[in-house]
Amino acid sequence: MKIVDLRGKDFLKSKELEILIKRSEMEVEQFEESVKQILKDVKEKGDEAVIYYTEKFDGVRLRPEEFKVPFEEIEKAYESIDDDTRKALEVAYERVRKFHEAQIEHSFFLEEEGMILGQKVIPMERAGLYVPGGKAAYPSTVIMNAVPAVVAGVKEIVMSSPNPNVYTLAAAYICGIQTVYRIGGAQAVGALAYGTQTIKKVDKIVGPGNIFVALAKKNVYGHVDIDSIAGPSEILVIADETADPEWVAADLLSQAEHDELAASILVTTSPQLAQDVKNILYEKFLVEFSRESIARKSLDTYGHAFVVDDLETAVAVSNHIAPEHLEVITENPFRLLDKIKHAGAIFLGEYATEPLGDYVLGPNHVLPTGRAARFSSPLGVYDFVKKSSVIYVSREGFDRVEKYARQIATAEGLEAHRLSVEVRLKESN
Repeated sequence: MKIVDLRGKDFLKSKELEILIKRSEMEVEQFEESVKQILKDVKEKGDEAVIYYTEKFDGVRLRPEEFKVPFEEIEKAYESIDDDTRKALEVAYERVRKFHEAQIEHSFFLEEEGMILGQKVIPMERAGLYVPGGKAAYPSTVIMNAVPAVVAGVKEIVMSSPNPNVYTLAAAYICGIQTVYRIGGAQAVGALAYGTQTIKKVDKIVGPGNIFVALAKKNVYGHVDIDSIAGPSEILVIADETADPEWVAADLLSQAEHDELAASILVTTSPQLAQDVKNILYEKFLVEFSRESIARKSLDTYGHAFVVDDLETAVAVSNHIAPEHLEVITENPFRLLDKIKHAGAIFLGEYATEPLGDYVLGPNHVLPTGRAARFSSPLGVYDFVKKSSVIYVSREGFDRVEKYARQIATAEGLEAHRLSVEVRLKESN
């Protein structure tokens, strides 16, 4: 972890800051053609291609009737996990659901003389949830991606996960997901996007994955909607001298353990805090840490502590980075809230540690990465609905606005637009 003193300097000229911002610009050319070929094969050959690539990449030879996990197996997974974990997942589900119910949008209609104008909010019919599988267990990913769709009213939610484990299946059961495919990688994304003889196509694909999954989602966009093309995880902590260095170090480590590209950033007004946090990370936490090699590489490469003149500058640095997760551990964190413009999720106060948000608080943990917080939002109910304008115009309403429409059509040189209005004028004479 590198300590960078920015006091009295223009932080925009910091080379270290530039490295952090550009870290998500991954070289994808080497994977692009392979992903496109997989998607092409799935589109043209359906189940045959899914079987071929699943055996090639996952070492599993499946028959089409084996794509789907029997519902009895999903139910058994829920019943087989220990009581404490089951309770934790159910609490998480209820808290996440309650939060997302506040996001529900309603149709509306406006009446004026001769017109009824409105907007109809319509849930998507089918959503596909991708969940990484194998040795890792991601029940929180299931909950965070499924609940907004459930609350939105999506009729059918299907999940695709290579070799899903018992916790992932239990979370699917809790969320009411009855269809789970044991397929992963780009071939799973292609199957959900295009459909095969066995797998029905969906309207939207959400959920994280490796570079092949991310590129596949990028390439099928347009055939289906997607949530985002996620990059490496990141956390930024704004802290002053009142922050506990051990707590800050633990929060930074919670992101560093994700992968080698994860960024753990401290922006502080206290040089002593920066040094203390670094010492605790390397001399205490990493010494006997189970994911030491991953976390150490992440901290060595993308771990930074920036020392700034004041908290206003700290917020400016944070806004420039636009982090996925932002923690504010200062004497009065709410004082800075109005100044924060770009962050996926904002955690205020020393007890609002980011891992709570990952699991049980309620707001979604699917957040924009790679500076996308400048223009993107967390996954929500609004991602699983679409809107249609509703327009009724009577003769009276037509007479109120027709001349303005004809005038604009003339200005734009669109003769048929003007004609479609004028023929209705003749009809009334």
